[in-house]
Amino acid sequence: MTTDRPAPSVPLGTRVVLRYRLPAGYSHPMTDVIGELVSVEPVVAVRTADGRVVQVSPTSVVALKPIAARPIRVSEIRALEHAAAAGWPGLESAWVDGWLVRAGHGFTRRANSATPLGERGTVADPADPAVRARLREWFAARGLPLRLLVPDRLARIPEGWPTSEPVLVMGADLANIPLPPEPTPVTITDRPDADWMSLHRADADPLLAQDVLGSVAAGILGFGRIGAPGQPPLAICRAAITDAPDGRRWVGLSTVEVAPEHRRRGLGTLVCGALLRWAREHGTTHAYLQVEESNTAARALYRELGFVDHHRYRYASEPVG
Repeated sequence: MTTDRPAPSVPLGTRVVLRYRLPAGYSHPMTDVIGELVSVEPVVAVRTADGRVVQVSPTSVVALKPIAARPIRVSEIRALEHAAAAGWPGLESAWVDGWLVRAGHGFTRRANSATPLGERGTVADPADPAVRARLREWFAARGLPLRLLVPDRLARIPEGWPTSEPVLVMGADLANIPLPPEPTPVTITDRPDADWMSLHRADADPLLAQDVLGSVAAGILGFGRIGAPGQPPLAICRAAITDAPDGRRWVGLSTVEVAPEHRRRGLGTLVCGALLRWAREHGTTHAYLQVEESNTAARALYRELGFVDHHRYRYASEPVG
């Protein structure tokens, strides 16, 4: 592709190679830079792996092409999953053989599962009968089955264990996400009140669900809603700000719901954007969310917001009998 301007179809946050003309007097007429596309107007800007931002006039652009995303390191997956676990910790947690185990009245698989977040070399194999017995005992004491949440490359799922469909974790640099202008009609509180809960779909006792939703480990919660106080909301979203071991501060978006009669009007995008702005005001640098891989509509929406694929995980359940 050769053009005087970048292709508008290349979304911000995409890893690209940018070829551009150099001013007269250089030893060669043009050069390339590889990095993350952060702007196309009024200048084309690419952030390189070392954090440097290269800005180029659109009239100097020779080519702008998407390239394969940089491989995500195992340490990055573990760090993000630490932040995500803190953002959805259930009501009780502990460490068993390198696995972070969580329980939360059985509400959501995430809050009632074991995930392998111990450092490399410390995570025991659940196929080992002794390890499996210790994990099972912890959950059984709380009336729960043994369920694993296994991210890519962090542990092996035991052979023969039924698994869920993949869940895609998407991430974004907040500097690349377009945020809605202020003011917005979004109200943000630190607890999910009765109005907020009225739109939340949960196959559980509302009070138990409210306890789990309102729990965070060493972080900050925000519950966004669009709608007048005392009235059923038009849209809701939960945001959890937590820190990862690598120093990044993440905000995780979840439980995005829009009232059926108000869908396809941009309300979901608006409430998410308002919470991302709120998170940035609290020092957050990156955002993540989880979506089932088969939910193509939601994935397309989040990509339009600037999110890219980070990694996947599956749930695995201990076979019965």
